[in-house]
Amino acid sequence: MKEEIQNIKNEALAQIMEAKNVEELEQIRIASLGKQGKLNKLTKELGNVGSQERKEAGRLLNEVKNTLLREITSRKNQLKETVREWFDPTIPGIKPKIGHLHLVTQAIEEISKVFEKIGFIRARYPEVEWDWFAFGSLNMPTKHPARDEWETFFVNSKPHSMYGEMVLTPHTSSGQVREMKKVGTPPIRMINIAKCYRRQSDISHVPMFHQFEGLVIDKGISIVHLKGTLDFFARNFFGSERKSRLRPSNFRFTEPSFEVDVTCGICLGI
Repeated sequence: MKEEIQNIKNEALAQIMEAKNVEELEQIRIASLGKQGKLNKLTKELGNVGSQERKEAGRLLNEVKNTLLREITSRKNQLKETVREWFDPTIPGIKPKIGHLHLVTQAIEEISKVFEKIGFIRARYPEVEWDWFAFGSLNMPTKHPARDEWETFFVNSKPHSMYGEMVLTPHTSSGQVREMKKVGTPPIRMINIAKCYRRQSDISHVPMFHQFEGLVIDKGISIVHLKGTLDFFARNFFGSERKSRLRPSNFRFTEPSFEVDVTCGICLGI
């Protein structure tokens, strides 16, 4: 029996070395080590030999099984390395990513978190607004160009007895008026990020856009606090090395008025 076991081993090892693909190796494994394989058939015949021979044959059978399993696995790995396009249909597929938040939504969340760190609260107000909140309360004259139907979207609705016509909110500044009206007594520290609507449509403008605005009312507040707030925002939103600059400008409805510049993200203003 020992000789027969060795013959099976040598034959299987030769077939393993000559195997060209994984399918051939699987056939060799089944023929040698499967339930109906050659080695299992010999295992069933161990009861027909003497005790001493049975002990030695059993040890040899185990050694041969382990050797063949090891060589089959090694040969499989070699074949997988040499074959560029190897595909196993039993491997689970890679599930596609579901998606992510819109970039504008991500920006709104990031901006809100930055200002939360220094005590600001995000307030939200209607996208459909009354004329008084959008214009009258901000001291815009009745004949101001912004109140022209070619600049603002007017809603076909019955005017309010106190607040006038209904419009799609043209800017977030109406939120400042509503915030002061709601809070009543300072301090106030809020930001308002919202959709705005204007009848502007060209290569750089669309009728709907997002605007971001802040309001602080308290005792002892000065331009220094504004500069510090803008610096804090620039560093936390754009990058720790970025800096902001207040550039005096002329805006009819604010005094003093500034433009805000932030250093370039590539050259850092150098």
